[in-house]
Amino acid sequence: MTDAFWSDRPVFVTGATGLVGGWLVKRLLAAGADVICLVRDWVPQCELVRSSLIERVKVVRGDVRDQELLERALGEYEIDTVIHLAAQTIVGVANRNPVSTFDTNIRGTWALLEACRRSPSVKQIVIASSDKAYGDQERLPYAEDAPLKGRHPYDVSKSCADLIAHAYAHSYQLPVAITRCGNFYGGGDLNWNRIVPGTIRAVLRGQRPIIRSDGSYVRDYFYVEDGAAAYMLLAERLAEDRSLRGEAFNFSNELQITALELVNEILKRMGSSLTPDIRNEASNEIRHQYLSAEKARRVLGWRPLFSLDEGLNRTIQWYREFFAHEPESNTVAG
Repeated sequence: MTDAFWSDRPVFVTGATGLVGGWLVKRLLAAGADVICLVRDWVPQCELVRSSLIERVKVVRGDVRDQELLERALGEYEIDTVIHLAAQTIVGVANRNPVSTFDTNIRGTWALLEACRRSPSVKQIVIASSDKAYGDQERLPYAEDAPLKGRHPYDVSKSCADLIAHAYAHSYQLPVAITRCGNFYGGGDLNWNRIVPGTIRAVLRGQRPIIRSDGSYVRDYFYVEDGAAAYMLLAERLAEDRSLRGEAFNFSNELQITALELVNEILKRMGSSLTPDIRNEASNEIRHQYLSAEKARRVLGWRPLFSLDEGLNRTIQWYREFFAHEPESNTVAG
């Protein structure tokens, strides 16, 4: 990352209290950026607060669906770069509460993009989509030219938000680019029903880790610090090359790994003899997903900074320290 690009640059981050947001803010501050965070809920255990990074940023309190608020923030803080991470990210929640997921993920995206369109200062916008935006594809690995055809609530919300970003880029020449990453994992994920933090917490408590599916679902697992670096790289390249407007990029370690393999890998690294509790309860989920990152390597000169081994080791260490210092009352599922 080039600190010269980010030095004193006003950067607006939505979703800063989420998994990727905390690491992105940390990386932006290290590069010298002037970071402004949109924060809806106060989450004391999130990385942004726990690490005291929140004391080094400006905070706008509000909801990503509030276009008037967004316009005010972009204008008053003279924002150059926008990185949009705010979303409802849990598949199970989307299945139970599709309307709230659609509202946040779709309306939140168009509200932000419309605010950016009305802002004279915004120069780069990075929108976080997902590999789930592709839906279920016959051709693997997914490439960026695959159609966006989500079928289940979460997947549809990401397909729609992705297409809206394309519309703003092509219809209004808005300087927006799109990321499609696999399943993020890393320290700071407080959604305990996700497989990585849920497994680590179970092992630390001496409980069998739960696998909601039958264990055979293949996913693309992507380390959170790699995601933060990728978002920043894409913003930099977008500033250099106008032809990247409206382009989408997959970021991936390009590994195929099943849920059961991942859990067993964590168990092995933690020296645990526990066996997974395979529930086979998953519904409205795609069985086999993984991404090609060839375009990001070729066009952006991108490569991952961490292997799966390194990412898992860093993640396990983060949670060991988290549970060693947090009172029990602070570790309830979020």
